[in-house]
Formats: sequence, structure tokens, C-alpha cells
Amino acid sequence: MKRRYFISLITLFLSIFIGAQNSFEIKDTKKATIPFKLINNLIFIPVNINGVELTFLLDTGVSETLLFSLENKEIKLDNVEKIKFSGLGGDLSIDGYKSDNNIGKIGNNFTNYSMTIFIITDQEFNISSHVGIPVNGVIGYHFFKNHPIAIDYVSKRITVYNDLDFFKKKIKKFDEFPITIEKNKPYIVGDVEMTNEKKSSKLLIDLGNSDPIWLFPALIKDFVYNRPNIDDFLGRGFNGDIFGKRSRIHNFYLGNFKFEKPLTAMPDEFSIQHVHLVENRKGSVGGEITRRFTTIFDYPNQKLYLKKNRNFDDPFHFNMSGLDFKQEGLEWTTDKVSVGTKPANGIEAYSSTLQYKFVLKPIFSIAGVRKDSPAFEAGLKKDDKLLTINGSNTADMTLEKIIEMMKSSEGRTITMVVQRKNDKLKFSFTLEDPIPYQE
Repeated sequence: MKRRYFISLITLFLSIFIGAQNSFEIKDTKKATIPFKLINNLIFIPVNINGVELTFLLDTGVSETLLFSLENKEIKLDNVEKIKFSGLGGDLSIDGYKSDNNIGKIGNNFTNYSMTIFIITDQEFNISSHVGIPVNGVIGYHFFKNHPIAIDYVSKRITVYNDLDFFKKKIKKFDEFPITIEKNKPYIVGDVEMTNEKKSSKLLIDLGNSDPIWLFPALIKDFVYNRPNIDDFLGRGFNGDIFGKRSRIHNFYLGNFKFEKPLTAMPDEFSIQHVHLVENRKGSVGGEITRRFTTIFDYPNQKLYLKKNRNFDDPFHFNMSGLDFKQEGLEWTTDKVSVGTKPANGIEAYSSTLQYKFVLKPIFSIAGVRKDSPAFEAGLKKDDKLLTINGSNTADMTLEKIIEMMKSSEGRTITMVVQRKNDKLKFSFTLEDPIPYQE
């Protein structure tokens, strides 16, 4: 079971007037380049707010800039007022704050001198433990609204274009798609082929969604779930946990681009009951699709440009273990270091001694176990602390590495040693895809 980080933000609705201010601008250069980290198909960029360096998720599915964690940093925010948020999840709303006239800087040349920030105080909304790096917030529409933005998933670089002639040369070999910008979010029409019939579907392009595709069964006439399918936890929203089903569809199309047997998540009706959806929307296309291209958003002209990259033909893998993981923090551990010495005459053999150094290493635990999954049947439980996987210490891994192991190949045996209260326990299970596409 793979947590879909911040997929809930796909339908974030804030009834706030968006004025001419709160805009990022470039001065005295044709373009600005911004490096990013790519983790589980999600993009994380450095954002400096009022002189404080932070890390934000880049998400086309949000209309405003959100701050929910400072990770022991201090930041001065002025002009603060209390507001309410509503979005995907079961409950109705949560409290938060709005702060105006902040200075935001991304990279060396992309600056917003009147940045509005929305602060979420509910720490259950903090996604850092499920990503494996400190994440302070989310940035969306205001990053994209004034300039063409190119995302190169291979080089992990974002280019913001300020010179239109220069930009036009860049897009000559790209496929062009019309999009609409509605409620400050981008929508595209794709063809969904559940079994053998294509259906034109309006979809949110959602960089904050790590899945390939989301569909809303309650909004699709005569919708029938493909088999096999599983009930699953899909992520956490503003208003609570999101549940639904996962399956595969036959094909998905964007113009001439075809994706075979993509994984599809389908939230239940309860999870979207408080969501304000744009007219005719049927679902979302997420990062597992966009990462297969160099992707260019041109909000001012309502265009999307795509060019295949080396990831295009990657299969759509699923976390077959049934486990959801989180990083609980860091702990001090000791590493043995062998120190070699050589006599001055160079004739005698090397001698060595062992020294110890103390290092901070991550602590991982199980955040959830899908019922009837291989890990469930093996006996693993929520809150088990991970010690080793297939003989390797998890303290030397990253959260992304652990998840990749769970998606690696059907039939692979996974052996875990975990700490459960005062006991160390060993479990083994075999990875099995619970939702293979069946004709």
C-alpha cells in the first residue's frame, strides 16, 4: 500500500480573491533555473520566505501557498488572520491562518515581493514523515501563473521562461495540448479506456498526486469497477483519511501518447463529499504520468507541452507488500570505522584499529497494513519498527528506497526484522500484485 502524498490537495478550495499581487517575477534574465528533488513522483523545491530557507512540495492541485511545518525553524509572519480550509476527506473543515505581504524567493531570480501564505496548524497534516525529508509547505498556482514553466524530470531542473522568443524555440519538438485554468488549477481532456471503449474525460493535472490516474466513480455515468480491485487507504486530506479502491484500466491516452494498464485509484463518495469540483471533472492525472515527459505548463496561454523522456516506457509498478511506511525521526547510532596505519619504511604490513563515530540515522516504522496483503498474512502490524530488510539495516536506507523494494518484482521474497515493544521478530512474505489487469 503506497501512501499518495498530498493527493488530497487536488481539490483544495479557498474562496479567496486573487488579485494582481502575490506574483513571482523574473528580472534582467531570459530564464530562471531551479533544482528540485524527486521523491515518489513528487517535486520538492527550495523556497526562501522572509529570509528562511524551506522546502515546499510543488503542486498544481492547490490554488494557494500553504505552510504547515517549520521543523524547528523560526519565521516572522505579519498581517495574520484566522480562516477555515475545506478539501478532500471526511470531515468538513479545519482551522488555519492567512498571512499577507511576505517575501518569497525561489532560486536566484524568481521572487514574489507580496506573497500570501496560508498556515495550517494541524500537525496531522505534516507530510514529512511519509516523504523522508523535512517538508514545510506546498506551493501551487502562484508559482505557475505568469510564466511558462518547464519541468525536466531527468535532470531534475525546472526552467522558468521570461523571454517568449527563447521559449518558442524550446517547444518546437514538443506536442501541444490545450488546457483550461479553472479555480487556478489546470485541466486537460484525456481518453480513459476502462476495458475496450474510450471515454473522453476532463482531468485535473495534479503534480501533488503520485499516482498515475484518479477517477471519481460517483461522477461517471454507469461506472463499473474493473476486476480485480482492492479496498485501500489512498492518502490523507485536509479533513481526514481518504479511502477507496485501486485497480488497473486497459489504456489511458493523452493525444497520441498511450499508457497501457495504468494503476488507477478511485476514492469513495464519502471522501469527496465536501469537495467543490469544477464542472464535468472526472478525476486527475498525476505524477506517475507527468514524470514520463519533459512537461511544460504555460498558464498564461492555457497550453501544456509534452516530450517523451527515457521514463516513458516504464511499467506501472505497485507497492505489492501491502505496507505503508513512515519515518519517525532520527536517532544516534555508532558506526565502526577501520583506521589503517603504515610504517614509515613502507616494508611492514599495515596495521589497523577500530574507531567509532556517532551518526544520526533514520528510524522507520509501519504506518499501516492493508488487509489480506502479503505482509498482513505474514503477521506484520502497524507501529512495528523496521530494523532490517533482506539482511540490510534500514537505518542505512531512505524511505524511497524501502518503497522501491516493495515495488521491485512480483515473486520476490522480502524478509523483515522488526521491533515490536520489547521483542525482535522476523517475518517473510512474497510480493504479489493484487490487481493485475485481466482482459
